[in-house]
Amino acid sequence: MNKTLSSLVWILVAVIAAWCFGVVALKQGETISAIWIVVAAVCVYMIGYRFYSLFIAQKVFELDDNRATPAVYNGDGKNYVPTNKIILFGHHFAAIAGAGPLVGPVLAAQMGYLPSMIWLLVGVVLAGAVHDFTVLFLSMRRKGRSLGEMIKDEMGKVTGGIAMVGILFIMFIIVAILAMVVVNALAESAWGLFVVAATIPIAIFMGIYMRFIRPGRIGETGIIGFILLIVALWYGHSIADAAHPLHHYFLLDKKLLALIVIGYGFISSLLPVWFFLAPRDYLSTFLKVGVIAIMAISVIIVNPDLQMPSVTNFIDGKGTVFAGSIFPFLFITIACGAISGFHALVSSGTSPKMLEKETHARMVGYGAMLMESMVGIMALIAACILEPGLYFAINTPLNTLDPNATTALLGQAGSPDLAVVEQNLKTILQNAGFTLDSTALTTPYDQLIPATAAQIGEQTIVSRTGGAPTFAVGLTHILHKLPFIGGEHTMAFWYHFAILFEALFILTAVDAGTRSGKYLIQDILGNIYKPMGDTSSVYYGFIASVFCIAGWGYLLYQGVIDPKGGIFTLWPLFGAANQMLAGIALLLATVVLFKMGKAKYSFVTIVPAFWVLLTTLWASFQKLMPMNGEAVHDAVSHVAAVQKALAVLNDPNATQRALEAAQINFHNNLLDAVLCGLFMIVVFVVLFETIKICYYTYKGQGQRWPLSEEPYHKASDYSYSLSSSH
Repeated sequence: MNKTLSSLVWILVAVIAAWCFGVVALKQGETISAIWIVVAAVCVYMIGYRFYSLFIAQKVFELDDNRATPAVYNGDGKNYVPTNKIILFGHHFAAIAGAGPLVGPVLAAQMGYLPSMIWLLVGVVLAGAVHDFTVLFLSMRRKGRSLGEMIKDEMGKVTGGIAMVGILFIMFIIVAILAMVVVNALAESAWGLFVVAATIPIAIFMGIYMRFIRPGRIGETGIIGFILLIVALWYGHSIADAAHPLHHYFLLDKKLLALIVIGYGFISSLLPVWFFLAPRDYLSTFLKVGVIAIMAISVIIVNPDLQMPSVTNFIDGKGTVFAGSIFPFLFITIACGAISGFHALVSSGTSPKMLEKETHARMVGYGAMLMESMVGIMALIAACILEPGLYFAINTPLNTLDPNATTALLGQAGSPDLAVVEQNLKTILQNAGFTLDSTALTTPYDQLIPATAAQIGEQTIVSRTGGAPTFAVGLTHILHKLPFIGGEHTMAFWYHFAILFEALFILTAVDAGTRSGKYLIQDILGNIYKPMGDTSSVYYGFIASVFCIAGWGYLLYQGVIDPKGGIFTLWPLFGAANQMLAGIALLLATVVLFKMGKAKYSFVTIVPAFWVLLTTLWASFQKLMPMNGEAVHDAVSHVAAVQKALAVLNDPNATQRALEAAQINFHNNLLDAVLCGLFMIVVFVVLFETIKICYYTYKGQGQRWPLSEEPYHKASDYSYSLSSSH
């Protein structure tokens, strides 16, 4: 009876998902509610977790709770600690959830909501969550080894060494882009920067409180930290006033703010985890899970309509937010909300050392990635409920909206001419497929833009690229309509609450990425000079931190001074590099499945690996093609951008401003092209080795590549104390 009832419930869930998908995909010529997307997403997540993740756990991995995990048989109370699965879920989600699910869907919204929605849902169930779950499983069975170490153990030292170098440079790109999103969101925003800066002393106080004043009082500490955050957020309104004595200290331009973020990254990588990073992880986790849940509920209550159509003309690749056609560039633009290679570094980092039981890997690995995809869905909704012209005003580079403007700040020297901006926005909308007539605009853009900026307590919203401001504006448009806590007078508060949420969301990933990069550098250099590999050494850790910060800090600063704002140029490379890393991890998983005698189940990793590598390599090839005069091709290609910059640099009639922009474009795109080529070489090395090992293993001739897995440890042979914290 129970089995029949369960089957009927799941059939009903499937029917609801199909119905919602049909409404979203087929309704034409009229706006539809965002509720349809939320309900469809939740149903798809439920089905994916209940059936596909269970199939992988039971049939493919054969998770066994009688087998002790590294946290149990190697428990040391420091790195290896058996942890409550709910706590570990929160820890893992806080570590993996960075800028990607917030930024990618916002940028991809220029193509309409339908393509992004499909890839976010299908991609996460069949690729992203599988990737995270698989890497977590592999590392758990190998004493918590890192991705690079596992590749070296399973595929040979040469392949492992090449992969580790490639992973390091991919890490530089990932962290640089994450930091750039923070810089773009907080630049010239005194309120936002003050609140985010306030999280540093708050987190330090929490760390001291938990360690010395009230040890183990996690819930109590979290409540205190949250109250202090709200106080800082409230006081930030005063800082936003130009008459406040601290105002100019927090109203920083992108260049100076980028240098401060680089310095922050360096210091945070050296501080003890308990002192700063762990307590802020708690704050971040509460905010991340809480805000996404509140937003999902608020969408149901407010019932906002989607203003963006299901598909726009920009699927042809001529969009102003990012260049490139729907295939392959949508799939690398969405990035982390569907699949992310960065997660492989977390899933082979701290998380596998904290699993109490093998079966918990399903909830932590697969489940946390579904939660991240939900973040992506919320970001997509936030972008698509905005008036389309407002969306493009926020996300289009300044030199496209007004080529003569030198600053996005309104009412200052060099600020954009809003009449010019309005005309260019209308052209962008017409190119996207919108029909503009006398009734299309309730408020002209030269009035709507400053009015919106004033409502949210900012000096400008023009060209606030990077996705974070768009998400914050969209979230504000929803939350200010809620009963009791809403009203137009609350919009500035909710906007800066969203910015705080996003900054904490992203900075935890910057911290985690920097620390992972530091250890990876020590692993690589330790093969050359053995003492360098000692991760307990403060001296060598300091040197590795300097190398790591220099790597991503350089890319961050070059992106900040880029004439197109960095996001336009670097985000597609970030997406490609990030998903190449995911492809490498899935190739490793395929090799291991063949070695385990699970070749018949290898489709679980081969299918997502094939799609991810197809899209990323195809996009990367386009980035390395020379200029041919075709608009989309030349906008995508780094090599074409280098050629264009050279033409300007060799033009005797070029203005000084044009020469300066060309010099930056030449340098940045040349660097991007070199990195893109490096990543492709690494992928092909791993791909060819994967094919070779799988072939010989399948033929029964794989003795040269034995399975590198820890011996079986019986769980009942060990006694341990379950940790309720990190």
